[in-house]
Amino acid sequence: MSRLNFQLQAEASGSKARAARFQTLNNEVLTPLFMPVGTQATVRGMDVEELETLGSQILLANTYHLLLRPGPEVFKQIGGIHKFMQWPRSVLTDSGGFQIFSLPNSRRMTEDGASFKSYIDGRDIMLSPEISINMQRAIGSDIMMVLDECVPSTCDHAYAERAMHLTHRWALRSLKAREDSPASMFAIIQGAVFEDLRRQSADFLTQHPFDGFAIGGLAVGESKDEREHFTDYATELMPKHLPRYLMGVGKPIDLLEAVHRGVDMFDCIMPTSHAQHGAAFTYTGVRRLTRGVYKFIEEPIEPGCACLTCQKFSKAYIHHLMKAGEGLGWRLIARHNIHFYHDLMRSMRAHILADTFMPFYRKMQEDLVLMDPDFPAIHPKPTKSKKKSKRAQMPIAHAPLPIITESNTTSLC
Repeated sequence: MSRLNFQLQAEASGSKARAARFQTLNNEVLTPLFMPVGTQATVRGMDVEELETLGSQILLANTYHLLLRPGPEVFKQIGGIHKFMQWPRSVLTDSGGFQIFSLPNSRRMTEDGASFKSYIDGRDIMLSPEISINMQRAIGSDIMMVLDECVPSTCDHAYAERAMHLTHRWALRSLKAREDSPASMFAIIQGAVFEDLRRQSADFLTQHPFDGFAIGGLAVGESKDEREHFTDYATELMPKHLPRYLMGVGKPIDLLEAVHRGVDMFDCIMPTSHAQHGAAFTYTGVRRLTRGVYKFIEEPIEPGCACLTCQKFSKAYIHHLMKAGEGLGWRLIARHNIHFYHDLMRSMRAHILADTFMPFYRKMQEDLVLMDPDFPAIHPKPTKSKKKSKRAQMPIAHAPLPIITESNTTSLC
């Protein structure tokens, strides 16, 4: 029986979207939900009071980073991460599996685990299922993740199959290492972009007493169509009576598409990492507040938004802060972005419960992908040269957002 007492409340007509509730060690959680990423026991630029006010239900912290600093001894002495960071609600800890994926030239893989060089002091670190779970127990998270081997979605079948079987063996070792901990534990379904492997992985893992299941190995190189197909395929294989978590995803449109396909939980660094580059998410697309068009605009980022940023500050002021290199600028955007992500999830939940999700889904499919609708498309003048660069042919309003990364992050966005 699940430790979470998961209760499915509603499923949308014409969709696999669902609303549910479950109980962790610290609070009741309503789904679908987004979990802000607090890799180092903090969500960048945010304090816990703000996160509570914004409606964060679960924060995600990373086992690998917290193992290196401050280390398990600190958490054991202080009494866990909730007391350490003064966070009263739930914490989910990633296992460190993403670091196995993201540091391929800095680790050595064996059946026992993965060996790393610490990026802090250069010492050798072994991350095994037992070490990962013992660290998560020291952290005191509400939901622990099994250690897995994530592989690029572009890898071949044989490589993906070997990693899947290793993930299965590590999952059972993780489950055993939990011992009598009251924390919940999620297994991770792997298999890259191969249906037969995804089915094998789900069939094997769902035979064991995990409290929820995650879809791993997506948003790591596959196309949007492949990601949506394999999300849909995976949820068909996952139990209806337990939570479903799509790891490291993603943009607002990705969340909408995944909820439509039956996913309950998400995490991503995008609300804060994109804020650092001036990008604000809204219900009518992305605003890049570093652009000169915002210099004189006195409106909030999103008229009608209830977040404190939009209640108090204008696009013009935030544009000025970003141009001046003031940290307050991106922190105001981050506060809005996290509010927006939570509000999007609350809106989806409300529409699922009211059975009006599909009209909402169709409208949001169009609106969420708009690129800076406040900024007019500028079409370049014809040049004398017969050849036009691809960059010159692209209207600025439809240029893609830059790829934004953080070194050694826990998410796959």
